[in-house]
Amino acid sequence: MYTYLILEIIAWLFGGIALVYFVIHVLPSRYSIKKKIFQYRFVLIVITCAFMLGIYSQKTYSPDFAMPVWMHSFGPGHHAPSLPFANIITFFLNVKNFERVADIGRDPNDVPKPITRIESETVKISLTAQEVISEIAPGIYFNYWTFNGQVPGPMLRIMEGDTVELSLTNDKSSLHSHNIDLHAVTGPGGGSSLTAVMPGETKTFQWKALNPGLYIYHCATMNVSVHNSHGQYGLILVEPKGGLPKVDKEFYLVQGEFYTAGDIGRKGLTRFDSRALQDGIPNYVVFNGRIENDKKRMTVSTGDRVRVFVGNGGVNLISSFHIIGEIFDKVYPEGAIGEGSSILKNVQTTAVLPGGSAIVEFTAEVPGDLTVVDHALARMNKGAWTTIQVVGSPRPDIFKPIN
Repeated sequence: MYTYLILEIIAWLFGGIALVYFVIHVLPSRYSIKKKIFQYRFVLIVITCAFMLGIYSQKTYSPDFAMPVWMHSFGPGHHAPSLPFANIITFFLNVKNFERVADIGRDPNDVPKPITRIESETVKISLTAQEVISEIAPGIYFNYWTFNGQVPGPMLRIMEGDTVELSLTNDKSSLHSHNIDLHAVTGPGGGSSLTAVMPGETKTFQWKALNPGLYIYHCATMNVSVHNSHGQYGLILVEPKGGLPKVDKEFYLVQGEFYTAGDIGRKGLTRFDSRALQDGIPNYVVFNGRIENDKKRMTVSTGDRVRVFVGNGGVNLISSFHIIGEIFDKVYPEGAIGEGSSILKNVQTTAVLPGGSAIVEFTAEVPGDLTVVDHALARMNKGAWTTIQVVGSPRPDIFKPIN
């Protein structure tokens, strides 16, 4: 997993030593012309070999720095960029402490049960920010930053009027500070101003859920876009009093972008590519943290009423959410619920903004596989697809071959 990372460090090390040797020892020396030519050639050969080794390594070292020293960022707080090399060393010194997660992708069935109570209450929620290593696709590893060890973080479900006590712990193995900004919170930073936690720390704050809706939560530690593009986001549903209409199945999907160095499909441990982030060109666009495999994790039966809670962790792209072979009978655009909110009917594709959400509903009439996509279809090549399997008896009255 670390082969290319080690090769790049060796390339930088030998190239740097050769260059320093040339400047300090060769240039000021009083050796004969013949000996100087030999030294020139030796230094040139070492630097050339280091350069070629660097090209071969394809820059796949660890994604632990925010912005390289030569890149400027004008975000709030004017936080200075970190030095890549120092963070590579820090990463290697601590890599044994990172948990290896077998499957980073949260199960889309992992949806809290609908709220049946009618009275508001105090709800206690605990989350852990944790930096882990897992596969974004077979053989392609990434240093994810997570809530509770998977991407997205757990879906949270509360009721309008509830008082929430939320505790955020930063796992002691983390190399970075973290916090949480919940878009459902009314208050500075959505809670991020009260939850900045260093590794090993826990902080708790209280807030009241004033507005029903489906909201993104995410880490808002500077540089915010870097934390989010490592997978640090999730959804929180604030149900209206009285709840949502009953359905047979509910699913949880959050689209996200991952910016890795090198070409798409590059094997090994890939580092975070801050230039690609700034330019908005991710190598991978996925649902729930990773490239989907052939295992169908979402299954419904014909006749089922299905609701999908959809989020977009961003950080750059608008999702054109679409299910091939279905029409959304009902869409809550931008996750808006409650009095005065629009409900759209008979929708083919709905926009889900970065840092936004939508709720879509449909009835599964015909058996077969429904492909869920971002209908900016080039993104399917980057992983923006998954599958809902519909099982049941054929419906030739709706769908059948003729020849």
